[in-house]
Amino acid sequence: MLYYLFKYLNEAYQLPGAGVFEYISFRAAMAVITSLIISLLFGNRWINYLNRKQVGETIRDLGLEGQLEKQGTPTMGGLIILASILVPALLFAKLDNIYIILMLFTTVWLGALGFLDDYIKVFKKNKEGLKGKYKIAGQVVLGLIVGSVMFFNSGIVTREKGKVVEQTVVSKTIEQPATNNFNVAKKHSVKTTIPFFKNNEFDYAVLLKWMGDGYEKWAFLIFIPIVIIIITGVSNGANLTDGMDGLATGTSAIIGVTLGILAWVSGNYIFADYLNIMYLPNVGELTIFIAAFVGATVGFLWFNTYPAQVFMGDTGSLSLGGIIAVFAIIIRKELLIPILCGIFLIESLSVILQVSWFKYTRKKYGAGKRIFLMSPLHHHYQKKGYPEPKIVLRFFIVGIALALMTILTLKVR
Repeated sequence: MLYYLFKYLNEAYQLPGAGVFEYISFRAAMAVITSLIISLLFGNRWINYLNRKQVGETIRDLGLEGQLEKQGTPTMGGLIILASILVPALLFAKLDNIYIILMLFTTVWLGALGFLDDYIKVFKKNKEGLKGKYKIAGQVVLGLIVGSVMFFNSGIVTREKGKVVEQTVVSKTIEQPATNNFNVAKKHSVKTTIPFFKNNEFDYAVLLKWMGDGYEKWAFLIFIPIVIIIITGVSNGANLTDGMDGLATGTSAIIGVTLGILAWVSGNYIFADYLNIMYLPNVGELTIFIAAFVGATVGFLWFNTYPAQVFMGDTGSLSLGGIIAVFAIIIRKELLIPILCGIFLIESLSVILQVSWFKYTRKKYGAGKRIFLMSPLHHHYQKKGYPEPKIVLRFFIVGIALALMTILTLKVR
C-alpha cells in the first residue's frame, strides 16, 4: 500500500525521497524492521492476553526431561508470526504481483487451518485437534490452487537464453529476433532447477512426451500433483519439527534467508545472467515478502527461545512449512528442498521409519521394535540426555550448513 502511495507522491508532486520506494532492497529492509517491531510489540501483548485467559498448552507426559515444566505455557502464538508477515507485506509489496498474491493467500489459508486445529485443542479441550484427514485436505486444496495458478496464469513467465518463443496453452509458438540475453518467454512453463547439474533445467512436461504432439498442454497433470506433494510434505515436516523451544522458528528463519537470496538473484536479470540460471521476471518482489517472513520468525524467536514464553501451535508451524514450500515452487527451486529443508526432512523420515519399523516388527515378531529412542529425531537426543538448548543449537548449525550448501548449488555444477 505504501508503495503505491509514495509512487503517486513521487509522480504527482516529486516528493523528495519518495522514489526510494521503487527499490526492492529498501522495501525489503523496511519489511524486516516493521516485522520485528510488530512481533515484539504485538507479541508481548498477545502473550499477556493468553496468560490472562489461561490459554495454555496441555503437555502429555512422555518422560522427557523438563517437559512437564512447560505445562500451561501459552499457545496459538503463531498469530504473532502471521501478523508480522502479513502487515509488512501489505504495506511494502506490490499487491498486483501474482507471486505476492499467491504468498498472501498461502499464509492466510494455512494460518486459518492451523488456527482451527489450535482452537479445537485449546477451547474445545480436544487434545487431538483437527482430524488429520481434514488437515491433509486443506493442504491438498492449497496445492491445487497454487499449481493451477502457476500453470495457467498468463502473468507467470520464465525467460531463458536464445530465440524468443511464446508458448500458449495449446503449444503454438511465435518466433522473433533475439533482443537480449534473456529473450525467451514461456508462458505456463513447468521447468524447474536441478541442483549440481550444469544444464540444470528440467521440464516436467517431458514426462508426458509419449502422448505425442501437444503434450505440453497436459503438463498440469504432472505439475499440480507434484506441487501438492511438496506443500503437504514440507508443511507437515515443519509441524513435526516444532517440538522444542525455538527449533522450528530458528530453522525457518535460516531457510527464509536462503530463499530470499535465491529469489533476489532469480528476479534480477544481471545476476541470473552471471549465474546462468533462469530469470523469472517480477519474482524479485518476493524478496519483500520473505524479508517480512524472516523478521517475523526472528521476532517470534525472542519469545520462543528456551525457556519459551509462548508456543506457535499449528497456527504457526503449518504456515511456516507451507510458505517455504510455495515460495520454493514459485522461484523454481523446489528440488533444492531436500537440501535446504534437510532438518524438516530428517525429522519427518525419523517418524516414518519409526512407525513403519514398529508395525513391521510387531506383525512379524509379535512385539514392536524401535529404531530411535523416540521420534521425531530431536526427542531421540533428548532421551539420550542432551539438554534441549544444546540440541536446538546443533540443529541450527546443521541448518546453516545446509543453507550454505544450497546457495553453493548456484555455482557448483
